[in-house]
Amino acid sequence: MKNVADLAGVGIKTVSRVVNNEPGVSEETRQRVLRATEQLQYHLDMTAGSLKRSGRKTQSIGLLLPSVSNPFSGEIHRALEDALTERGIAVFASSLDDDPEREKKLISAFLGRRVDGLVLTPIARSQAYVIPEHSRSLPMVFIDREPVGIEADAVVTDNEVGAAKAAAHLIRHGHTKLAYLGDRTDIQTATKRRTGFLEEIGRAGIATSTIPVRNGLHDEETALRAAIELLTSENPPTAIFSSQNLITFGAMRALRSLGLHHRVALIGFDDFTLADMMEPGITVIAQHPERIGKLAAERILARIDGDDRAPKTYTVPSELIPRGSGEIPPLN
Repeated sequence: MKNVADLAGVGIKTVSRVVNNEPGVSEETRQRVLRATEQLQYHLDMTAGSLKRSGRKTQSIGLLLPSVSNPFSGEIHRALEDALTERGIAVFASSLDDDPEREKKLISAFLGRRVDGLVLTPIARSQAYVIPEHSRSLPMVFIDREPVGIEADAVVTDNEVGAAKAAAHLIRHGHTKLAYLGDRTDIQTATKRRTGFLEEIGRAGIATSTIPVRNGLHDEETALRAAIELLTSENPPTAIFSSQNLITFGAMRALRSLGLHHRVALIGFDDFTLADMMEPGITVIAQHPERIGKLAAERILARIDGDDRAPKTYTVPSELIPRGSGEIPPLN
């Protein structure tokens, strides 16, 4: 705080008023102080007093997920929480909503509360902005997506391999008129799944230029509209691959609304509760989020305990689970 005060040319009390959002400071001075805090990468330390008195860590971890309401994120959260609770470590989770600015603000908020480590699914183009904290021994583990601009442990799924499995499975069942429903193109996993799916189609001798690809489907409603548009076109697909569970839900609704759920094949990336209870059951590429969460917990605990080995990316293999929808043969 003293360094911020010196750089901004104000007293420490003025800095305190600004960072605590208290009145009594002109807007010009406030902006000068905020620029200094940004330049020095200063974070308000909300637990410094108690830590100084107790001489211990906060026994807490910050967990940043795309959305805590998503079943995939929820399973990761639970697995991580189960493992860390045994060590008396609390897990504080937040939703990023796949918003880069929200990512930066939430990380800043967690740093201000002096969490002992961060576990996060990144969305910003680069995570280099946390290098100063990471270099001061703040343990970090990335899940689902690998970090950019910083070296840290990561726990991911074999996204390209899993999507290729889906394509190969549909082709083995006679399909050549396939369609791809994908997430936003700025999401790392979405790009890898699209690549894996199309490359496998190309290896099978099917021209990828004939495959309709619909990107930017980030929720059930956009996926529903895209699937209906494809299925009611002049040359509809006989099989659909949906690249994440919310998109799968939209595709399922489209097929049922058009009475095509027994005629058009569907494989979704991500398993979900009651997938086996649908009619037909939904064939999926399962990611095993419980394993991802458990492994992420092991890595963050190892880093907290002093493991200083070079960062590594750990890949949890996906699994094709046939249940009926992905085994429907083409009718034309």
